[in-house]
Amino acid sequence: MNTQILAAFFTYFAILLAIGLAAHKKQSSDADFVIGNRSLNFWLTALSAHASDMSAWLFMAFPAAVFIGGLPQIWTAIGLTFGMWCNWQFVATRLRTETEKYDSYTLSTYFERRYKDNSGVLRILTASVALIFLTSYLSAGLIAMGLLFESIFGIDYYIGISVATFVAMSYTFSGGFITVAWTDLFQAIFLLGMIILVPTAAYLTIPEGYSAIEASANSQAIALTVLPEVSFNAFFSILFLLVWGLGYFGQPHIVTKFMGIKNPKDLVKSKYVGITWQIIALTAAAVVGLVGIGYFPEGIANPELVFVDMVKGLFHPYWAGLILCGIIAANMSTMDSQILVCASILSEDFYKRMVKAASPRQLLRVSRFAVILIAIIALGLAYSRNTTVLDVVFYAWSGLGCSFGPLVLMSLYSKRVNKYGAIAGIITGGVFVGGLWGWLNPQITYLAVPALLPGFFLSLLNIYLVSILFEKIGCNDLVKTKEG
Repeated sequence: MNTQILAAFFTYFAILLAIGLAAHKKQSSDADFVIGNRSLNFWLTALSAHASDMSAWLFMAFPAAVFIGGLPQIWTAIGLTFGMWCNWQFVATRLRTETEKYDSYTLSTYFERRYKDNSGVLRILTASVALIFLTSYLSAGLIAMGLLFESIFGIDYYIGISVATFVAMSYTFSGGFITVAWTDLFQAIFLLGMIILVPTAAYLTIPEGYSAIEASANSQAIALTVLPEVSFNAFFSILFLLVWGLGYFGQPHIVTKFMGIKNPKDLVKSKYVGITWQIIALTAAAVVGLVGIGYFPEGIANPELVFVDMVKGLFHPYWAGLILCGIIAANMSTMDSQILVCASILSEDFYKRMVKAASPRQLLRVSRFAVILIAIIALGLAYSRNTTVLDVVFYAWSGLGCSFGPLVLMSLYSKRVNKYGAIAGIITGGVFVGGLWGWLNPQITYLAVPALLPGFFLSLLNIYLVSILFEKIGCNDLVKTKEG
């Protein structure tokens, strides 16, 4: 184990804890802890939302895809950017306004009150599905982080993920939503700086510059054009990369950041700040893979370590360790938000419903206890060392996107939807991604179609059709909301 790299690792975590303590504000209620009492400014909202989105995928999987497959892989980045822009444009302001109107801190509570479901079925169903997919997402992130600790820092897998979980749990437990937002702000700036610095430094060491990249790409038959060919398969390959963007509408750890801003009108400024950050970050990640083609003309054993191997070859061990903490930053900023959302679900959607007379301070204590509980559960799942990390991430992303995304949109834009359609949409999305499409796909086509594509639109269709059906048979629980 390189002691200088290890020192950099602990320096980074010390900075996170210091920011967490500095950003800590006394909380007196669950509203303070879960959603910061809707007090964020536009900078915090923008960068916290986007930092919550990006994980180690930004430093590993995406650069590796470009390193192996060339520039056509940037369609994934285009799909993600367009999807997040639509989230800001069509969801952010309306969701912030509607959740305040219905006095809701979670999507589950919002759906229940929006559709006047006194039975509790909609809230419990939504909360349960969210916990299943978010916990899977969280444990996958921890597993990826543990594997990174072993390969990059030489730190034992179990020690690494235990320390990371403890740090994230500590500052989340201490300061809740506000502290998570401030640590995410720091990590967004930090990881952006690192992912720009490394490919720039690597490119400057290539004697022939872009010519060397072209020569290496040609020798390996790697495409350096965005549209290498015009064909049926190429069209669907691009479509399947673009489909990632559909998942944004249903990610609780991202959309809850919209709900925490103080002034809904400032979300327009947040949109421009956040999308600018995302474009720069994804472009830099693509450049890592592109520069890697020329920097490693003979290739490397594990393409997902193209960023890591660049850093190790370019920088002094201590600085290399600090730069590689950019990958940790990407994972931690996603992990802390997911822990907080899961904790808020346990306190707001389960405990608050069971104990209707619970005081704000009692709910605050339950929220903090839930942070510890969720962190321990995720850590226990990560101890299994499941190696299918990227598959689990896409599974969880698709599950959340299909289960909640269509309903979020319908709840904000349609007056025809009722609680029966809402329940049908959540079940459709969850079951479709949960396993049904894995069986159906090969029966229908030879193309490996991502479950997110058919699942999202089928859920959207079922929400509408089931709502209309129950309206016609006399179960009309339509909610007429005021405009404005």
